[in-house]
Amino acid sequence: MTVNSTKTSASIFRLSPLIRITLLSLYLALTLPLPFLAQATAAPTPPALLWVGICIGFLGLYAVLTERVIIDDQTIQVAYPGWVSRIWRKGWSLPWSEIKQLKPRSTGQGGLVYYFLTQDGKAYLLPMRVAGFARLVNIVQAKTGIDTTDVRPLAQPWMYLILLGCTVLLLLIDGWTITTALAI
Repeated sequence: MTVNSTKTSASIFRLSPLIRITLLSLYLALTLPLPFLAQATAAPTPPALLWVGICIGFLGLYAVLTERVIIDDQTIQVAYPGWVSRIWRKGWSLPWSEIKQLKPRSTGQGGLVYYFLTQDGKAYLLPMRVAGFARLVNIVQAKTGIDTTDVRPLAQPWMYLILLGCTVLLLLIDGWTITTALAI
């Protein structure tokens, strides 16, 4: 007697490293000078409290940026590591058979995001900042039969490259600011 074991292979799509590095760097560029400036100006908020806030904020941002999309033969799932899902974000899982359509919605900035609409009318946001987005969309089309030829990522890589360049400039200015604040 032969036991037939069916092995399903899952594809995992993580957030694009360019997006992750850019957003974490921007956060640091915007917050790192604050404790030094608070000390240099004798602000009523103690620098130690600012350091605690910066660390908590960094951890929260990092947690959000650990999002990953897991696709197998039966489902699409947005998941987070255990430490994130226990504390904060739970993610979601959706069987392919329940997806009725992919609905575009415009954002406040004029871009388009897409939602999976289920048979019972629930909406789930299609993750658009993952590395390999084109492959993800092709899998969605293959699994659901929904035409995804017009689905494009929300932001193009060149936008994040420009933001990263501006962030590097800001970090250089931060270095000068921190050096000046420490010299006072």
